[in-house]
Amino acid sequence: MEPLKYKVIKTIAQYHRYAGLLEKLVMLNKKSTAERDVMELLQVLIEKYDRDHNTFTEADPIESLRFLMKDHKMKSVDLATALGVSTSLVSDILHRRRGLSKENIRKLAEQFSVSQELFNRPYALAAPAKDSAR
Repeated sequence: MEPLKYKVIKTIAQYHRYAGLLEKLVMLNKKSTAERDVMELLQVLIEKYDRDHNTFTEADPIESLRFLMKDHKMKSVDLATALGVSTSLVSDILHRRRGLSKENIRKLAEQFSVSQELFNRPYALAAPAKDSAR
């Protein structure tokens, strides 16, 4: 019997290696069935590690997003392109004027190779500005 290519994640180095591989696979324009299978397996392994190590239990979704953008050297315009949304929507999200939609949460999790749970938790939105024309 040949050894398994991918195993349950036991170290943070292995976690980062798998996350990097998943990110590369996600960026491919056309994926073979085998590549889609590997992506699915890596997502399961990464999500299991996240659950087991409680990495996101108290993380604020917007602060986490800002951290991931900085870590990936992404600007708002890059994130808007990755999500397929306007830069003004990204700005509203980052400034807490608008919440994350389910679709945006799914795309963010895929983009950064993290569990959707990181972004799918309550957080406070900024109070709307008062209308000064009144």
